[in-house]
Formats: sequence, C-alpha cells, structure tokens
Amino acid sequence: MIQDRDIKYVGREFTDFRAQLIEYAKNYFPDSYNDFSPTSPGMMFIEMAAYVGDVLAFYQDTQLQETYLQYAKNPSNLYNLAYMMGYSPKVIAASQVEIQVTQLVDATGANYDPDWSQALKIGPNTRLKSSTGGSVNFIIDSPIDFYFSSSYDPTIVRINSLIGFTPNKYELSKTVKAFSGEVRTVEQTIGSVEKFKTITIADRNIQGVLSITDSNGGTWTEVPFLGQETVFVDTPNTFSDTGLVPNLLSLQKVPRRFVTRFTSAGELQIQFGSGVLNQDDSIITPNPTNVGLGLSTVPSRLKYAYDPSNFLYTQTYGLAPQNTVLTITYLVGGGAQANVPSNTITEILSTGTISGINTVQQNTLRFNNPRAATGGRDGDSIDELRQNTLRAFNEQNRAVTLQDYAVRALSMPTKYGSIAKIYTAQDQLSNPNMQGGSMVDNNPLALSIYTLAFNSDNKLVRLSSSLKNNLKQYLAGYMILTDAINIKDAFIVNIELNFDVIVRNNYQGRDVLLRCTNLLKEYFDINKWNINQPINLSSIYTLLDQEKGVQTVQKVEIYNKVGGQYSQYAYDIYGATRNNIIYPSYDPMIFEIKYPDIDINGRITTL
Repeated sequence: MIQDRDIKYVGREFTDFRAQLIEYAKNYFPDSYNDFSPTSPGMMFIEMAAYVGDVLAFYQDTQLQETYLQYAKNPSNLYNLAYMMGYSPKVIAASQVEIQVTQLVDATGANYDPDWSQALKIGPNTRLKSSTGGSVNFIIDSPIDFYFSSSYDPTIVRINSLIGFTPNKYELSKTVKAFSGEVRTVEQTIGSVEKFKTITIADRNIQGVLSITDSNGGTWTEVPFLGQETVFVDTPNTFSDTGLVPNLLSLQKVPRRFVTRFTSAGELQIQFGSGVLNQDDSIITPNPTNVGLGLSTVPSRLKYAYDPSNFLYTQTYGLAPQNTVLTITYLVGGGAQANVPSNTITEILSTGTISGINTVQQNTLRFNNPRAATGGRDGDSIDELRQNTLRAFNEQNRAVTLQDYAVRALSMPTKYGSIAKIYTAQDQLSNPNMQGGSMVDNNPLALSIYTLAFNSDNKLVRLSSSLKNNLKQYLAGYMILTDAINIKDAFIVNIELNFDVIVRNNYQGRDVLLRCTNLLKEYFDINKWNINQPINLSSIYTLLDQEKGVQTVQKVEIYNKVGGQYSQYAYDIYGATRNNIIYPSYDPMIFEIKYPDIDINGRITTL
C-alpha cells in the first residue's frame, strides 16, 4: 500500500527545492540513501531536480505576471490586455497645424465689392509638403469654401491692391486644420468566405485606415467593435439654419464593417465580420415569429437552449468579404519629426477637386502655417500604455458624470454645428411639455443640459431644431442605458455697463478712457463667460484701478437691456446684487454685453 507523503508546496527557489528534497529523502528513504555530501551522486540528482523546479517556478511566475496589466512586461501581452480592456494603443501620433489658405478675387460693381463668383470651393484631401523637417507631408481632409462664412468658419476679406484710391483686388483668407501623414494603398484578393477574416498590413508608422472598398462597389466602415452595427453619417442641411448647422447627423446601419488593431511590432491588423449567409438572418436567429414554430422544420424548440455559436453565422457581427478584391487606403507618417516650424508648409502636392474653371483664381491659391505644427509623437511607452489602458477601462467611452456630458457636447464636430455654452444639472422637476430636443420626457430625475450657440455675428442665440437634433443623436452614442437627458435653452440676459473714472494729472483723459473701455471689452468677451457665472463688481473696480492713468474709479453700474435687438428676458439686477456680486437666477442663464461698442460707456469726472 502506498504510504501518504507529506509534500510541501511553499518552495519557490532553488535552495528551497534542494532543502525540501533532502528532507523528503531523509524522512521516507532513510535506509536507501543517506549520503548528502555535496559531491555525492545522489546530491547531483537532487540539485538537478531542484534546478528544474526553480526554472518551472520562474516561468510560472512570469506567466502569471504577464496576465496583470500593472506588471506585464511583454509588449505583445500589453497590447492584448489593452485591447481587451477597451483601449486602442497609440503607435504613432500625427502632428496638427492650422493652415492659412488665401486666394485673390477682383473688385466688381459700383462699390468695388469682392467678386464672390470667383470664390473657390476646394474639395477635401488637399496634400501639402513642408520645406523642413525631412519634407513632411500634410493633409487637409475638410473642404475649403471661400464663399461660405460663419462665426466658426469665417472668410476674412482684405484689400490686396489699389488702383488709385479704389480697390482692385481682394484677398480672401480662411484658416483650416491639417495633420501630418501620407496616403498609401494596398489591394487584397479575397477568395472563399472566411469568418472573422483578418488581414495584416506589414508597414511602419501606420496611423490608421482611411477607407476600404471592394471590387463589387461596396464600402466597408470601421467601427470600434464588430458588435456595433450603426455609425454616424451626415447629410447636407437644407433648412434655414444651414449657416449654423452645415450637416444633419443621423445613425446608419453598416453590415459591411471592420475593426483594426495594432500589434506590438507596429503592424496593423484588419478584422472583418462573420456573416457568411446571403439569406435572411431570421432563418437562424430566434425571433417571436419562429421560436414557437421551431427552427429548421422542427415542430417546437421552446424547451431547448439555443446555441450562441449560431449567431456567428448571421450578420450580427457584420459581413465577411468573399470573392472580391479589397482596396485598403491607409495613412502613414507623423511622430515627433512632423512638428515642423512655422511658415514652412507652403508647397502644394495636390488639391481636392476645385469648382469652377477660372484658372486665374486657382493660380493665386496659397497655403502657409503661421504657427508651428504640434502634437506629433512616437506612440505610447510601456508605462503610458499601462496608465492609458486603466483610464480607458474606467471611462468605457461613456459619459458618466455631469462634466463628461458637458465635454462630450462641446466636442461634437463642427460640421454638425457647435455648442457655444453648456451647463449640466440634475433635473428635480417634472416637465411633460418638453421641446423636440428631449430624449426622455416627464422624468423628474433626468439630466438637463442647458445650451446656447453663436450666430454668424458671434452673438448668443438659442439652438435651432437641427442643432438640437444633431446634439441628441451625438450624445445618444455615449449615453449609459439608464440615463435620460433633456436638452433645454439657457436664458440670455443682456446688460449695459457704465463707469466713471478720475484721471491722474499729466494723462490724456481720452486715451485713458479708451484703454479702460478696451479692458472691459476684453473682460466681458463672451468667449470667456459661462452659464451661471456671476459678475463680481469688485473685480471690475480693481481692473480699472490698475490701468495706467486712472486715479480713482468712482462708479460702476450695470443695467439690464431688454427688447428690440436685445434679449426678451428682463432681470432685476439690483435685487440680484449682494456684496458687490451680481448673482445669476435660479434658472440657468448667462450675462452678455451684446454690443460692446455701444453698451460699455465711460465718463471722466472730477472730485
């Protein structure tokens, strides 16, 4: 009968294994072997066994360590863990830069106005090249329309040349954003269908995929994960607010979709879906019309569990390409070397499609970067990869806090319209008569988002219905299931400011007054003010007192401007003032000096 052995499992190193093996031999084989001198043959086998145990323990510890994000050292494992936790590692980052684009147009008419019929419209994907930094290429992926002008995309008009005292030519200028990179294309022939087909692009410094098309005319769309079947698409806005909202946002199903992931070697893997059937998904996917009737001619399957693997044959995770040629267009480049100096991105490699046939204006087209390009870097280090993955896992690309919703709304792409001011608060009152921007009505615990936008003159206005719908669609992609949002309009209270100052001797009163007025214009610049921000009169006194030439600030008064060209909402400024602070109302509102040139008035007085 085999005798029970007392085996210890606490040994982790060579010396521990050696000591335990010697003790084991002494306890259970005292008559068989008792020579434990360092040079004995038995000790040779004992130490060899301890050596093997030490090596196995080392690899066991290493394998366990590689399963923890905080301790993993192998880049391949770190990348796998990052993707598993919802973070896409940054292999290389593109630099970004603002490009000033100019063209010349003739003066026309009796008033010598710019001839807007000569304004060019340039399609996306204009390619530029820098003269330094290793000749880095840059791409402008947005269209450039000199005819269109708004507060978010203004067209600056300057006189370029004169004939006598009348304008001869005007310079039209726009500022657009560009990023470093070079477009490359590769073709991949696909034969028989394969579930979750994966393609590897063995290139370096890949930023990402721009587009994938097949020889059958189909377009494939990148999604964060294959289970996501809808993406944002935009259509031109045909409503009256097209100047503020160029495009309308909507969701569209994309059965042809793919995901991308980088390897630790910098290669890019592209994975497609698993849908391999041409017939209707309902043949396999259970639904109320076929569960009771059975599947595959079986009379009833109500008492059976469905195999989840059946869904791999449907379009749940997207289609798999078959019998086609895929054309993959991707972007490479970037890194720290792409942070080129200012006034160096001037060479035109190619432009997008230019409307019109007037080559004279096309020849006047110029590009330049007044500021240096920034943001280019060489991707995540090992420590950055760990920390960014932990952060991404906690965020899960979802809006959780009030600040998350505010930042997410402000980050909506400008082609769908832009939110100028936003304030988020927890709703405590039920309101069954919400406007069209409401996601969930009559919910006393819903989250309220108070918003305002800028018009073409950079004045605060309410959001149009198109902009509200775009914001609604955009936020819906980041909401938690249990959240409810009401999109509301904040109140605008227009004000006028009057002040009296005493000027020091030997100072020109007009110059001092002008400087004080300019200080207040800058202080009340609407871009610096937020919803529910109070007005601190003491700060205004201090600001004016510090201006050179001001001896004393005698008076600062603020009045409400209502009706006509101003807001319709009246506000009791005197009743809202406590301890030299003008407080906003309980309902979210913002103070605005709508016309600073006429609503900021100063006087010079004497003692």
